[in-house]
Amino acid sequence: MASQIEEKVNQRIDDINNNSNVYDVGKVIEIRDFIVNVSGLNNVKFYEKVTIENKAFGYVNQINNNSVSVALLKIDSPINVGDVVESTGEIYNGQYSKESIGRIIDIFGVDKLTNKKFSNLIDVPIERKTIPIMDRTSVNRPLYTGITGIDLMYPIGKGQRQLIIGDKRTGKTQLCLDTIVNQKNNNVMCFYVAIGKTKKEVKTIYNELLKHGALDYTTIITAFNDELPPVLSLIPYFAASIAEDYMMEGYDVLLCIDDLKRHAEAYREISLISGKTPGRDAYPADIFYTHSRLLEKGCQYKNGGSITILPIVETKGSDITDYISTNIISITDGQIVLSTKNFQKGQKPAIDYGLSVSRLGGSVQESDMKILGTKTRQKLLSYLDTKYVYELVNMDDMTSELKNQFMEGEQIVKNLNQYKYKPKTKDEMINLFTNDTEVLDNTETSSDLSVSTTPVENNNNQVTTIENASLPTVEDNSQNIESIQIDNNSLDTAAYTIEQPVIEQGNMDQPEQIPVDNNMVVEDQAMSVEQPVIEQENTIQMDAIPVDNNVVVEDQAMSVEQPVIEQENTVQMDAIPVDNNIAVDQVMPVEQPIIGQDMVQPEQIVVDSNIPTDQVMPVEQPIIGQDMVQPEQIVVDSNIPTDQVMPVEQPIIGQDMVQPEQIPVDSNITYNVPVTETTSLEQQSSMVPTINTGAVQVNNIPGNLSNIETTANIS
Repeated sequence: MASQIEEKVNQRIDDINNNSNVYDVGKVIEIRDFIVNVSGLNNVKFYEKVTIENKAFGYVNQINNNSVSVALLKIDSPINVGDVVESTGEIYNGQYSKESIGRIIDIFGVDKLTNKKFSNLIDVPIERKTIPIMDRTSVNRPLYTGITGIDLMYPIGKGQRQLIIGDKRTGKTQLCLDTIVNQKNNNVMCFYVAIGKTKKEVKTIYNELLKHGALDYTTIITAFNDELPPVLSLIPYFAASIAEDYMMEGYDVLLCIDDLKRHAEAYREISLISGKTPGRDAYPADIFYTHSRLLEKGCQYKNGGSITILPIVETKGSDITDYISTNIISITDGQIVLSTKNFQKGQKPAIDYGLSVSRLGGSVQESDMKILGTKTRQKLLSYLDTKYVYELVNMDDMTSELKNQFMEGEQIVKNLNQYKYKPKTKDEMINLFTNDTEVLDNTETSSDLSVSTTPVENNNNQVTTIENASLPTVEDNSQNIESIQIDNNSLDTAAYTIEQPVIEQGNMDQPEQIPVDNNMVVEDQAMSVEQPVIEQENTIQMDAIPVDNNVVVEDQAMSVEQPVIEQENTVQMDAIPVDNNIAVDQVMPVEQPIIGQDMVQPEQIVVDSNIPTDQVMPVEQPIIGQDMVQPEQIVVDSNIPTDQVMPVEQPIIGQDMVQPEQIPVDSNITYNVPVTETTSLEQQSSMVPTINTGAVQVNNIPGNLSNIETTANIS
């Protein structure tokens, strides 16, 4: 401490002897937020540090005809018009300490974890002269990020500038953190620059790096969102100057800038308040130069050191064609584009492999990684282009070549998925994709089809096997099955001869076994099938055909000459049982077919045998019309007197009726129909009230039923 004080005293004495202690003095004439216009400073230089009566300090950012514009970096107390402004004659420098590795620091040399300054601070210029081209060499060494999709297909070299661009919350910062974590034990100094982030976000990043042991070689340089815009605009230049110092010492340096869009907004705010003419999107005319002179510091230096820069740009609506994005894309050596859709689909990292590019490519890769990466990238891009066209197409409708392409592409995408903070080595990447490529290649070249010969147990615990079941060569998209031999002890012979192909059209898979019950008694030796069992397309794997064990076949052969089902929508009529106790003269005569077209399994029709012969309801029309489904029983009460039975002149149940319910007739209703000599039968019928049963309306009740009490149960 005493040596530092002595050094400063000697410096002041030298300034007095050289007359360099004379400073220009001016006054504040205008205050616009963090920009102050000062008059009287006639000899100041650009970026020169100035102070305002111990209230604030800043640097000269614009020189006008009669005044200068000062951008304030720190304000301790309010500034008023007329306050004295003093120039220092020094270019403003940031402060940095070698002890700040593993800490969070700002441009003033303050440890943000303790809010104290480091003891051994050194001045770091905000900007230095650009490194000459002759001092730069070619970029040919890889910088492994540990992320398979980047290292394999879009590699980054030491000294390269690779942009990471995408919407908010798509994993841009995570890519940088994964890259920093992967540099452990690789002799790489890492700097993470946080521009305009909250303290909580920076603290989270610090804890993650601490957890994974990356703070031994990493420094976080930050300008929080509550700081003045001039601080935000200078912080990336300050970090680049520190990185340049390490590069000159022979270190490989990784510089992550998060993010340049926020930096551009801060610089635009300074320019607008300073009175600069706005351009596109209100950015000043020199916004391109602002970023280009920053990013050109990334290079491979002649002494072996390098600076690799990973700038981050946040977009809106996945638009990478806005002003700032296109500027930085044209400056950098490639970009990694992150997609919101891929992120929402669960693809991590959510890299858009179609838009991403590395302009250095294979020149920074080793030979084995280059060969595998080129092949993988071509297959992946071909799959992605085809996927957008055939994404909704059924897999069964695709050709075998297209199916293989989809399977291979899906496997590549699956292999590219990777959890955060789980970096992979080069050997792991090569082994992963080499093994999968061999498996897929074997799948493509394999054309032999085989049928499973696993024994199948039937209901009697007897084993049925299929022998000689290899499929012949496929011709005209059809598979001809020659013979299927079945081991069956209860059959005289065990051959089922199929004269026509079971499956006539293409896209068929291997038929499964056909179990046959051994207890079935078959007098003939062969079952001939003259018509194809399956005629339609896209039928897969003919399942087993069970045969009822209790069926006795009396005929010698079961021949299928015509389709079993003759009419549309008709399903096997069951037997109609007839009660043997019903007298012959009591059976209901049926003049028309009881079951019409399109019928499905009618139930029993029961007639009560206790009804006298003269009480049976005559049926002049079919009781059940067309399109009927399973009519219920029709019961006639035998207790109704013969003269009280309602004659049915029309069918009780018309067409298109489904399962009519019972039609109750209230016996307490009295029908009084006055009959006069001048009233005709039609008029009498019109005078009778209508009974709405809910299912059938009964009209036209004859007039001679006037005082009849009727009880009928019809179902």
